[in-house]
Amino acid sequence: MRKVLWTAAATAFLLTSGAGYAADKPAVAEKKNEEATYRLLNLFGDVFEQVRANYVDEVGDEALIEAAITGMLTSLDPHSSYMNAKSYKDMQVQTRGNFGGLGIEVSMENGVIKVVSPIDDTPAQRGGLQPGDFITHLDGKQIQGMSLNDAVEMMRGKVGTDIKLTVLREGKEPFDVSLTRAVIPIKTVRSRIEGNDIAYVRISSFSQPTADGLKAEMTKMTTQLGDKFKGVILDLRNNPGGLLDQAVAVSDAFLEQGEIVSTRSRAKEDQQRFNARPGDLAKGKPIIVLINGGSASASEIVAGALQDHKRAVVLGTTSFGKGSVQTIRPLGQYGAMRLTTALYYTPSGRSIQKTGIEPDISVEQARVESVKQTQQRRRESDLKGAIERPTSLGEQQPDATKVAPEKKDEEKTLVPTEGPTAQAEQDYQLQRALDILRGVAMFNGRLKG
Repeated sequence: MRKVLWTAAATAFLLTSGAGYAADKPAVAEKKNEEATYRLLNLFGDVFEQVRANYVDEVGDEALIEAAITGMLTSLDPHSSYMNAKSYKDMQVQTRGNFGGLGIEVSMENGVIKVVSPIDDTPAQRGGLQPGDFITHLDGKQIQGMSLNDAVEMMRGKVGTDIKLTVLREGKEPFDVSLTRAVIPIKTVRSRIEGNDIAYVRISSFSQPTADGLKAEMTKMTTQLGDKFKGVILDLRNNPGGLLDQAVAVSDAFLEQGEIVSTRSRAKEDQQRFNARPGDLAKGKPIIVLINGGSASASEIVAGALQDHKRAVVLGTTSFGKGSVQTIRPLGQYGAMRLTTALYYTPSGRSIQKTGIEPDISVEQARVESVKQTQQRRRESDLKGAIERPTSLGEQQPDATKVAPEKKDEEKTLVPTEGPTAQAEQDYQLQRALDILRGVAMFNGRLKG
């Protein structure tokens, strides 16, 4: 109040004396802004009192204030929100890598829940939910009008209990999916060796264990592969993001130097830049990063950094396009607020907000199926009187009966139907990445030879 009175007195003096009027215009503007703010706060107080006194049902003060704060934050952008004490605690558990629920990353869009990405090996993923799905009802209750936190709270519950989700998917009629809540132990990094030469690493989200998990998996695979090691496939598809420091650490794991990402906020002094330190877990081998529309936030930071430094080829489809940074600000016993405080920029200075990371090689996901043929194509070896292949120096003449392929009415199925190998070979984007890596390795080997 002292500041307001001082400003009013100073303004009155300047107006009557005429001295310094032009120089003190900001003080006049500040006073007007403060007066407008107080009028709006009075408006809020009037509405608050009206609701307390006259609403048909009695509503607690805490519930009204929480609703007001929630409305203020969610009106800013899709990622700012208020978390009460329980929601804040749940968020802390989630970022530590273990939480209970359905295993689904969501956002609010047009009053309904939009699936950003189901987390690997969770009820949501096993139930067939896909990025881009809209959830309109929970146990028959309409989501329209709920806050994101309220909807998420409904999806959480006692382990072993069921919940019915009504899902709207493009090109389909609304359908119901029943999921059983479970404790979700999140192993964010999984890996395997493809063939006997490629290290495949999938990161499903960025939480506290991610960077350490990546280092452990890469060390294990490169040791096992030895001289056969040809390259890395880093799979960030359907990765909804997570902690900024983990995205920086994962990028740093494959970069020797240079900027990884910068964040820019309203205050210039709050801008940050994160740089790589020497050390490359891939030992300089080629890298392909897989992304799609479910790759968001922290996964876009990694893809953008490796792409801009030309350390990796990005393959797949355009990513989600979340180029903003949220800061968690604790509010004591009342929980915390998640506030968008900055936008991040890739090393080349580009913002991917609403545009996403464009892949270097655009490859839509497709289903790999064997092709049925009514008649086997004829080859040279099938022609009557075809000349036998000459014997090369030091080579024995092959048995002609073994050269001609056996004719069949239908080709054998090219794709296994079960097991990890089947899953990999049915993944069209992954197969294209493997082809490219092995082609690069072969080309480089011939250059050296």
